[in-house]
Amino acid sequence: MSAEPQIRYTTTSDGVAIAYAVAGEGPPMLFARSFLASGIDDEIARKYWRARRRTHSVVLWDPRGAGLSGSAPEAEFDDWLADIDAVADAAGVDRFDLVGQWMGCHLAMAYAARQPDRVNRLALLTPSRPGFSQRRRQPAWLFALASENWHDFVDMLALRIHGWDEADLAKRWSDQIRAHFTSAQFLRLMNVTESIDATGDAGSIRAPTLVVDDRTATAGVEDLVARQRFARELAAAIPGAQLVIIKPGDAPEAQVVERFLSGSSGRAETRAEASTPSGMAVILFTDIVDSTPLTERMGDAAFRTAARKLDEGMRAAIRDAGGTPVEGKVLGDGVMAVFASASQAISAARRCIELSAESELRLHVGLHAGDVIREAGNVYGGAVNIASRVCGLSAPGAVLVSATVRDLARTSAGVTFEDRGEQALKGIDDAVRLYDVHWREEASDTP
Repeated sequence: MSAEPQIRYTTTSDGVAIAYAVAGEGPPMLFARSFLASGIDDEIARKYWRARRRTHSVVLWDPRGAGLSGSAPEAEFDDWLADIDAVADAAGVDRFDLVGQWMGCHLAMAYAARQPDRVNRLALLTPSRPGFSQRRRQPAWLFALASENWHDFVDMLALRIHGWDEADLAKRWSDQIRAHFTSAQFLRLMNVTESIDATGDAGSIRAPTLVVDDRTATAGVEDLVARQRFARELAAAIPGAQLVIIKPGDAPEAQVVERFLSGSSGRAETRAEASTPSGMAVILFTDIVDSTPLTERMGDAAFRTAARKLDEGMRAAIRDAGGTPVEGKVLGDGVMAVFASASQAISAARRCIELSAESELRLHVGLHAGDVIREAGNVYGGAVNIASRVCGLSAPGAVLVSATVRDLARTSAGVTFEDRGEQALKGIDDAVRLYDVHWREEASDTP
């Protein structure tokens, strides 16, 4: 396949011409972008080729009614899903990695759930909340203009989307919109996009899934707090999904996605990655209690400063106890780590609780033990899912462990265990018996 994109066309079963292009070498990756994409031959599209064509054969397409594809003013969500099949067949790929961005994440989720035999891995980049559209992003007066002066409305909307620095791109986009839609048809499209919600398909996704919450992507986007909450909820709803939060100074999104899709970091392992145990491990999860309302109360900058300080302290405590913090956060604003022994994990959990007590932030802490698979600086497996669910059930400031951890640590950790009974965990078939951990000096002080 060529290094630079060559625009081709395929025709859907209902006769719509879909423009697509393929660039790069390696396993195929389809990229689902916005329903109002600027075009696969513009600079915005080309940056995707440059970022990913070294590791994948990247397939981009313009959905019907957008860019260089044919007009389809009556298009619905299922029509855009059909476009994926048409493009994949035309590109000659049977199975592929699927990446979605913004509202394109809903398209990617629904396709992965409904066509599990075609999707190898799924990556969802900064997914938009259901109901998001340009109409809800822009002031009401602008869309009121659509029926009165269609030409000026499109020009003004294009500039608000792309900005004066991208005036040439804005003009190109406005010309394409006028070519595809009348005013009434465009407003209908807004109604369709605002009704899109593929979260009901999340629980049926079987492909390994990465959800990326890129907190460096703040310009011109929807409400950040609500968007971040949605990313967490989505990752929890997709079986076994990994959530990665990207903050300023972290690895860029393209690198995170490349590691996930390739199954390796593409570089020599760091000491921390090399020492992450495969096979049997004790897994520790922490998560900040009520992080969303805390962010609203403290302000984003103050919350991030406090969370970053706590994160650094916990990772140091984990290493001091003999554990390995796992690269990338997979549950909210907390930390995941693995240990060779239960007593080490419980010791680290206690120190994490102590560190949180020194800050404004409180923690949920949960532990489970089982087999894990190390891959690309992270760990996976059913035991990881159970550990995250145990964390979610722990009381703020307490440490909750599974019966497996209790059995491993009952004679070595210097703690006592209070039986919480068998608990049903979301997404786990069998109930799991859980125990609160009490340190012996605490127990001796109890009347």
